[in-house]
Amino acid sequence: MWRAECFCIFASVRQANKSVGKNVLIMEDMVVGMGEVLWDMLPEGRKMGGAPANFACHVSQFGWKGCVVSAVGDDALGREIRHLFRSRGIEACVDTVPYPTGTVQVELDAAGVPRYDIREEVAWDHIPFTPALEELAGHTRAVCFGSLAQRSPVSHRTVERFLDAMPDEEGRYKVFDINLRQPFYTPSVVQSSLRRCNVLKINDEELTVVSGMSGLPAVDMRVQCRELLARYDLQILILTCGVSGSYVFTPQAESFMPTPAVRVVDTVGAGDSFTAAFVSALLYGQPLREAHRLAVETSAYICTQEGATPQLPLPLLQQMRPV
Repeated sequence: MWRAECFCIFASVRQANKSVGKNVLIMEDMVVGMGEVLWDMLPEGRKMGGAPANFACHVSQFGWKGCVVSAVGDDALGREIRHLFRSRGIEACVDTVPYPTGTVQVELDAAGVPRYDIREEVAWDHIPFTPALEELAGHTRAVCFGSLAQRSPVSHRTVERFLDAMPDEEGRYKVFDINLRQPFYTPSVVQSSLRRCNVLKINDEELTVVSGMSGLPAVDMRVQCRELLARYDLQILILTCGVSGSYVFTPQAESFMPTPAVRVVDTVGAGDSFTAAFVSALLYGQPLREAHRLAVETSAYICTQEGATPQLPLPLLQQMRPV
């Protein structure tokens, strides 16, 4: 049996409407990170991680109602995750399922680049689709999801149903931050996600894999990105190339920015912070180029810190504002 617990969201958004004698839902727009939540076992100690959790933590710092959708086990690690979400004011729709809370052994090479040993058959492989999730989807302005959490049929179906339940209208973003991890993806999962998203974030190595799956010619990366943009009717495609910079493509525009030179402590969570900053800026109405700049600066800062979700500096947070 699984047990649902959506805290900080639904308990605080319903109020009695005495004049009509019924409950009225008053929910702010949510920005959701959906998928794996786990413990990164880093050289310096255990830290909460998982791309969706990292994403939600950062959008919360940028002033949005970030929400994590995932599952944990009925164990000490799962209870600690719930406590951390509450203590940091991060809203969550997290289910307790009869599987252990996820863990990942992380080793860093000499350049601070992580290698991951991801445990299988854990709680986030079994995220159920519940009425609470269906209701949340209707109030979601942006969701970020990846391929890793879709390695199991249960969570794959839940991701698809959540995306299908989100309204399709201007200003709502379904962000596929593809995050390929061997051997935890299949062409069918990738293709299904590409058809459902309207924003794709991909790195140069993943672009090679996806281009092969999609039958694209081995040509210039920018040409491949434009082909993916058109083929899947995407609003935005983000291509990150490590130290070689990053690109943002739309049907009408293209932006390139170099990667800042910083003293790298580790790169864990840097990509998630890039996505969070970019999406937050878009939701605030920032121009594409400005959203790209803020994403690059945020990601560069994360590389100078230990762990995936440090407190962001005030000067950076102050730049994230409505226009």
